[in-house]
Parts: sequence; structure tokens; C-alpha cells
Amino acid sequence: MKPSVPPSAIEARPAGKLTDAVYGSLREDIYAFRLLPGDRFAENDVAERLQVSRTPVREALMRLQSEGLVRGYFRNGWEVVPIDLARFASLYELREMLELHALRKLCSPRIADGARKALVKELGRAWLVKPGKRLADGLAVAALDERFHCALVNAAGNPEADAVYRQVTDQLRIMRRLDFAYGDCIADTYDEHGAILDAVGQGDAHRAAGLIARHIEDSHAAVERITIERLELVRAAAVQAAMVQPAAQARRKRFG
Repeated sequence: MKPSVPPSAIEARPAGKLTDAVYGSLREDIYAFRLLPGDRFAENDVAERLQVSRTPVREALMRLQSEGLVRGYFRNGWEVVPIDLARFASLYELREMLELHALRKLCSPRIADGARKALVKELGRAWLVKPGKRLADGLAVAALDERFHCALVNAAGNPEADAVYRQVTDQLRIMRRLDFAYGDCIADTYDEHGAILDAVGQGDAHRAAGLIARHIEDSHAAVERITIERLELVRAAAVQAAMVQPAAQARRKRFG
């Protein structure tokens, strides 16, 4: 497995940035399925591969563990957390509940009309743009998408709900990112976010709730399909590679 960041690039980082570099490299390996759900590995393996000491590796793995991407076993290495589709379905349901509540509150008299319109104007700078001005980089749009939804929940003014929502966002990040990395959702995301902002700007709670519910449910269905497809592709490639290697070795012995 090749690291997502060349070892020389990580090794050259200032000491204080090593953990961030190792963290970013491992996270990209997980997102790109270079590290598969259920894969086991040791800190020493990562340190050797990235040519760093174990300290930044351990610190990076602790961060990934807090995000639900890996889990550590006492004296028995680390594991990429297996994808549990039922768990992700529960998280998507919780996400939808929190966003529905936030949008209904945003569209209610409890939120001043000026504050609501200011929110729409601010978010509209990124989302209410002509097709030619839209971002084409899926992962950049994924980050923008996450900020959009977090901003809606935050604007509803419930710090406890906001904290829970951010935890859910952290746990769903790997799934949501797949839709932008491997799916074809950028144009739909811009269109749907634009419609949601229009409904919020008009204070139309019923329309806003319907739009956000369909938006989240469609996203969930897409990422679940993509996850299954990607895992099947990667595993099939691994099986094929395992079959080819012994055959190549046999040919070398026969003709060597």
C-alpha cells in the first residue's frame, strides 16, 4: 500500500506539524480505501512506512479514533473501523431529525427576519452562483457542503443541538465524502442547497423541511450504494492480485 503523502514530504515537516501530516495521510488512506474497513496494523508499520517516529503516529491515531475511523487494542495494534451500514443509517436518521428541527426554528417567528435573510445571503455567496462559477472539485464541494449544513443548525441557536450535530457530522464524514469523491452529486447539491436557501429566506418551514428531508435521504441512499460498490471493487482487485502473484512466481521458477 502506497501512502497518500510521500514519506519524504512528511519527514521534512517541522516537528509540530508531523502529527497533522501523519493524520492527514492516514485519513486519506481510509477515505480512498487504501486502508480497508477491518484492516489491522501496528504503529511501527505506519512509522516505518512514513519514516517518522512512533509519537506522531500514535497522536494521529488517537485523533482518528476520536472521529470513529480507527480503534486501538491494548498491545494488539489498531484496526480500521468496519463499516456498519445499520449504524450509519441511525446516524443519518439523527442528522435528519436535527436539521429538520433547525430549519423549522429558522423559519419560525423566534428567528428575526433580518437574521434569517443575513444567513441566506452569507450561505448564498457559495451556493447561489451561476453554473460556470460552481466548484468542480468533489472533495472541495464536500467540505463546503459540510459547512453549509453545520451553519444551518448553528443558526437555530441551540448550543446543545449544535454540539450533537457536529459529533454526528464527524462520524458521517467518511460516508458523505464518498458521494462527492465517487458519485455524481455536485450539480444536484448546488441546486438543492439553492432551493433550501430560497425556502428559508421566505420563512417557508413546510417547504424547507420537505427539501432537507429529501436531500438527506437521497444522500444516504447514494453513499450506501457507493460504499458497497467500492468495497466490492477493492476486494475483487485484491483477490485478483492474490491469484496473479503465485502464477507469476510459478512462471519465474519454470523459465528462470
